[in-house]
Amino acid sequence: MTMNRRKFLSTGSAIALGALAAPAIARTGFAADTIKIGSLLDTSGLFDAYGKPMDMALRLAVDEINGAGGLVGREVEIISYDTQSDMALYTQYAQQLVRKDKVDVVQGGILSASREAIRPTLRKSKVPYFYNVQYEGGVCDRNIVIDGVTPAQQSEILMPAIINKWGKKIYILAADYNYGQITARWMQKYAQDAGGEVVAVDFFPLDVSDFGSTIAKIQSAAPDIVVSALVGGAHLSFYRQWAAAGMNAKIPMASSTIGVGNEHKVLTPEEGNGIMVAYNYSPELQSPTNLAFLEAWTAKYGDVSAIHEIAVSHYQGVKLWAQAVTNAGTPDRDKMIEAVEGGLSIDGPAGKVSIDPKTHHAILDVHLMEFKDQSLKVIESFSQRPPVDTQAVCDLQANPDDTTQYEIKI
Repeated sequence: MTMNRRKFLSTGSAIALGALAAPAIARTGFAADTIKIGSLLDTSGLFDAYGKPMDMALRLAVDEINGAGGLVGREVEIISYDTQSDMALYTQYAQQLVRKDKVDVVQGGILSASREAIRPTLRKSKVPYFYNVQYEGGVCDRNIVIDGVTPAQQSEILMPAIINKWGKKIYILAADYNYGQITARWMQKYAQDAGGEVVAVDFFPLDVSDFGSTIAKIQSAAPDIVVSALVGGAHLSFYRQWAAAGMNAKIPMASSTIGVGNEHKVLTPEEGNGIMVAYNYSPELQSPTNLAFLEAWTAKYGDVSAIHEIAVSHYQGVKLWAQAVTNAGTPDRDKMIEAVEGGLSIDGPAGKVSIDPKTHHAILDVHLMEFKDQSLKVIESFSQRPPVDTQAVCDLQANPDDTTQYEIKI
């Protein structure tokens, strides 16, 4: 994929992301004190397939920021800890970042549990926090900025598209925790709005890996479409068992989760081809900003195979923070947050990303895509979708002291 783009990339597309050239020369003009960005990510442990590319994305973004002159005349310094997929380490290292390292911002967290383990510490310490992962929505906290796609942003695109393409009878499978339960409700809402009928919704604990009886139930229900909000390595077994039973040739499938961590590259083309998804990013996007991002990633890491949805969200989260600091003229927390609420926007690899002042969530493009030969082929792009789920419960302009994660009622 990189090779067939190289001629285009050499024509100056790096301008779209900011020059990487001559970082050593740029650094000679930095002030003595650095701006410290704290990073908490699982670069080992159960979730390192998500965390390692996110760490790579953060380091690329900071290289670009420093190579372009830093922020307000100061170099950005990364202070990172490997949380090892351990919630206790998230708590420990968050306290270390704010008390000992005295960072100016924290970027990190993968699971919602990890976000909630550190969010109170960062809020109490008045250290701004950027959480850059697809999640269930509903967090309402002025100290946090969230740029991952939320369930309504996906479902409002995905559900009408699959109903129009494949039929009205839908069978939903979802992980049995808050993300899966909330996402399933949004799927039901948008299916009904589009004239569809949800014939069943089944929830599965994260350690379930045998889906034989579930496949038999689906066969009996005879839906037109199966929609999955399954999560994690054990649930990946469903897609393999579905294909092994020959069902992928009989009933089409869509998902709100598979592919965000490159799971489609673990499945064979025969197992994954034809699955439809709606996400903020695909490496196949032909925009100048994405092509420049791919070129910069290749220059730093050698190839683009590690890039996935939440790595790009993390890269965009770092760039959003940098733009907020630039707009504020300082990394000071209160002034930076005022900049977040004053029309913050960047052009990232996935398109324009703007922050909604009332929720601190992202308004972003959503791309309807299909798996084909382990790639995410873009079918249609939908511009600047607001986080309507979180907007239904959160208004930080009216209630700036709110710190709740709401369970969104639909």
